[in-house]
Amino acid sequence: MEKQRTIAKPVSISGVGLHTGNITTITFKPAPANTHYVFVRTDLPERVEIPAITDYVVDLSRGTTLGTGDVKVHTVEHVLAAIVGLQIDNCIIELSNNEPPVGDGSSKIFVEALLEAGVVEQEEEREYFAVEEQIYYKNEHKFVDIVALPLNDYRLTVMVDYFNPALGSQHSGMFDLKKEFIDEFAPARTFCFLTEVEMLHKSGLIKGGTLDSALVIIDKDIDAAGSKALQALLDLAEAPKESNNGILNGTELRFKNEPARHKLLDMIGDLALVGVPIKAQILAARPGHASNFEFAKMIRKQYLEKRKKNKLNPSKKEPVLDIFKILEIIPHRFPFLLVDKIIHFDPDERVIVGIKNVTINEPFFPGHFPGKPIMPGVLICEAMGQVGGLYVWNSIDDISKKLMYFSGFKNVKFKKPVIPGDQLVIEVKLLSMKFGILMYKGTVFVDDDIVAEAEFQAALVDRE
Repeated sequence: MEKQRTIAKPVSISGVGLHTGNITTITFKPAPANTHYVFVRTDLPERVEIPAITDYVVDLSRGTTLGTGDVKVHTVEHVLAAIVGLQIDNCIIELSNNEPPVGDGSSKIFVEALLEAGVVEQEEEREYFAVEEQIYYKNEHKFVDIVALPLNDYRLTVMVDYFNPALGSQHSGMFDLKKEFIDEFAPARTFCFLTEVEMLHKSGLIKGGTLDSALVIIDKDIDAAGSKALQALLDLAEAPKESNNGILNGTELRFKNEPARHKLLDMIGDLALVGVPIKAQILAARPGHASNFEFAKMIRKQYLEKRKKNKLNPSKKEPVLDIFKILEIIPHRFPFLLVDKIIHFDPDERVIVGIKNVTINEPFFPGHFPGKPIMPGVLICEAMGQVGGLYVWNSIDDISKKLMYFSGFKNVKFKKPVIPGDQLVIEVKLLSMKFGILMYKGTVFVDDDIVAEAEFQAALVDRE
């Protein structure tokens, strides 16, 4: 199994933000295992952390912006692409302002800084999300198609076509992240069309943009007056001019298909928002930040669903509490002890998951019903209550002095009968706990199917 990785030491870069024009210092710092990527604004009175996942995307205007409340970090895609491209799993990214330095419009400066910091392995194993069936996104209005196909690797192929003769149609593909990213994709610079420059500036964007931080593709004629206007707009020392290679001022391309490679670079950064490394073959036609985000949301949704199933799969879990520990904690005894082990306990998510193995030897089956054994719904609810009780009892110092009574149920649903041989996977989430009154949401699964669910209230009382 591959191990997770972080950087060996902090490293910093300073520069101007592409869209905001703000001077910023970005500092990459080592992070504990399972942190993923977290942006931190250090210029604010209080420390504000913004995880790099789809839930925190707040704007997609010519870049990907993350935020929480009123705090934002703009244009994060090139930073994230550099971290993913170097196969770094965990990193804290501190910013002294609201946008990373643009550098030359690629991920090159971030890759160089991270390589200087060095990469180290951590004890925990790396988790992947392996695509098991086709995931397809389409935007007919913008002619965008993106598909992820099962593959035990990470490969991307991108086609760009803006229906503009100045750029034409271009393709690029990355087939080995480890071998190709640093030299073949990290240096690919961002680009825009000459006809877009004035519009972007009027929209409050590219305030820090120069001809050294982006390729400007000539898609219209430039006369002397237009050249002077561009000089003033971009605050250039000299008036820009047309060229034979189709790039303003004749800037040489690093790759013949550099725009397509940059779109692939953007996609690597945007797909980092899934929150976990991906294994898939991804094919994209005319992708952009908005479509990348929608596609990343689709992948993340499947990842979270799969993680939940794995969490609820007893075969993948060592018990957190075995039956002997449960007997030390819970007051219930035969024939009313209805939980065999606890396989998951997460105080941060306020979730506990227990197992009840249902056998033909259960004392209630002879009477419920003769010849047609079905577990009573009230006992399934009791099992939820006992699992929920273990969440609380496990945190009480002197459990011998406490009991927990049900005080109410609502939204109770029984969706499938439970019969001998079934294994109940009982997930209970603590919703609130005030003054000894507890609110829970319980869901009971058999083979990934929900068989029962309920919201219930309980009271924690003194035994005497």
